[in-house]
Amino acid sequence: MNAKAGIDAQRLQKGLAIAKTEGAIEKVSPDTFTVASQSGPGAYRVVWKEGDLECNCPDYVKRGKPCKHSIGVRFYLKKVTRLPNGKTKREEHPLSYGQAWEAYDRAQKEEIRLFDVLLHDLLSDVPEPERDPHHAGRPSIPVREQLFCAIQKVYSQLSCRRAWGLFRNAVDHGQLPKAPHYGITSEILNRDEVTAILADLITRSAMPLTALEQGFAPDSTGIQTTSFGYWREDKHGDRRERRWLKAHALVGVNTHVFVRVNVTDKNGADNNEFAPLLRAAAKAGIALKEVYADKAYLARPNFDLAKELKFDLYVPFKVNSKPRSWGTPLWHKAYFFFQLHREEFEAKYHQRSNVESAFSALKRKFGETLKSKNITAQVNELLAKVLAYNITVLIHEMFENGVVRETPSPENGLVQSWPTCQLRYPVAIPHTGGGMRLAIGPLFSNRPCHG
Repeated sequence: MNAKAGIDAQRLQKGLAIAKTEGAIEKVSPDTFTVASQSGPGAYRVVWKEGDLECNCPDYVKRGKPCKHSIGVRFYLKKVTRLPNGKTKREEHPLSYGQAWEAYDRAQKEEIRLFDVLLHDLLSDVPEPERDPHHAGRPSIPVREQLFCAIQKVYSQLSCRRAWGLFRNAVDHGQLPKAPHYGITSEILNRDEVTAILADLITRSAMPLTALEQGFAPDSTGIQTTSFGYWREDKHGDRRERRWLKAHALVGVNTHVFVRVNVTDKNGADNNEFAPLLRAAAKAGIALKEVYADKAYLARPNFDLAKELKFDLYVPFKVNSKPRSWGTPLWHKAYFFFQLHREEFEAKYHQRSNVESAFSALKRKFGETLKSKNITAQVNELLAKVLAYNITVLIHEMFENGVVRETPSPENGLVQSWPTCQLRYPVAIPHTGGGMRLAIGPLFSNRPCHG
C-alpha cells in the first residue's frame, strides 16, 4: 500500500530513533527486515512490496499508513551520520535480490535449442503476399522461411555464408524444407514491406509476458551503423562521421521485454514517438496500467493520451513547470501529486530505469553496430535484433515460471519436435484469496496439435 502522505512528525522521530539504535533492525532476506519492539520484547516484520514497506504491527495494520518501524527501515536503508568535523557520512544498505540461478542455468543451456523452435512457431502465421498468376518462373520462397533464416543469422551474429550451416540444422529439425541460398538473408532485410512485419512480430513475441507486467517505460537509444571516414580522413582530410539510427521503444519494467519499437534517424524526437508507441501497444490488446517516462515526455497531450487509454502516467515535472491545466485536467492533478507526494512518486518513477537495463542487455548480447549498408536493411536488422532479444527473454521467463517443454519421440525416446500445444507461458489471473497467481496458457497461437 502506497500511503506515504500519512507520515506524521511523532512517528518520523520514533522511526529515526529506531534507525539510530544499534541492532534494532536486522536484514533477514533481500526484502525482509525484523525491527525490535520499542515497548517490550519481540519484533515486527517489515517487508518491501511493490515499492513500499509493509509492517505487521498493529499500527500499520489498522491505519494502512507508514508506522515507526517501516520509517525506521527507510532511514536504515539510507543512513546519514554527521561527523564531529561537520561533514556527513552516508551509509547505504541497498535492497538486493537473489538470482534464480537454477532457472538461469537451464535457460542459458537450452537457449540455442529453444530459440529456433519459438521462432518457427512465431513465424508460422506470417501472411504471404498474393502471387501474380501471370508471373512466370518458380514460386518464391515463403516469407516466413526467409525471415526465419534472416533472424537466425542476426541472432548468431555470423556472416551470411557461415550462417548457412544453421539453415542446414533447421532442415534436419524440420523447421525448413530445404536450406536456401545464403544471400536470402540480405535480400529479405532489404525489403521495405518487411519493416511492418518485424514490428508486429516484436509485439507478438512480447504478448506472452505482458501478463506479468504492471508498468511500462518508453525511451530511446542510439544504434551505430557503419563507420565511414577513416581512410578518407587520412587521404583527403575529410571530417570523420558516424551514422546512427535511433530506436524508440516501449519496454516492460519487470521482464525487460520490448513491447513496441519505432526506428527514426538520429535526430528523431522522443516525444513524437510517445503516442504511436502507446497506441500501437493498446491496439494489440496490451493492458497499459502504469507508464513511467522521463522529462522528455512531459507534455500535456501525453496526459490526454493517458486519460484516453486509461493508464497512470508518471513523469517528473521541470523546475519551471506550472500547474495550470490549459484544457488538460490530468496535468493539474499530476503536478500537485508530484509536488506534494514526492516520495510516493519516486517509488513508482524509479522503475523507469529498467528501460535502460533492457537497452544495455540488447547491446551487450547482440552488439552495438549494425552490419547492413543501406537504411532499409539497417532498420530491419535492428528490428530483427530486438525480436531475437525478446525470444531469449521469453526463454528465460519460461524456465523461471515453469513450462511444459518436451515431447519424446516414439522411435528413440529423444526430443525431435516441440508442437505448439506443448509450449506454455505464465498467465496472471485473479486469485480467490486476493492478488494474482500464475497459470499456464498456450504460447503464440491456439492452433491444435496434430499427431
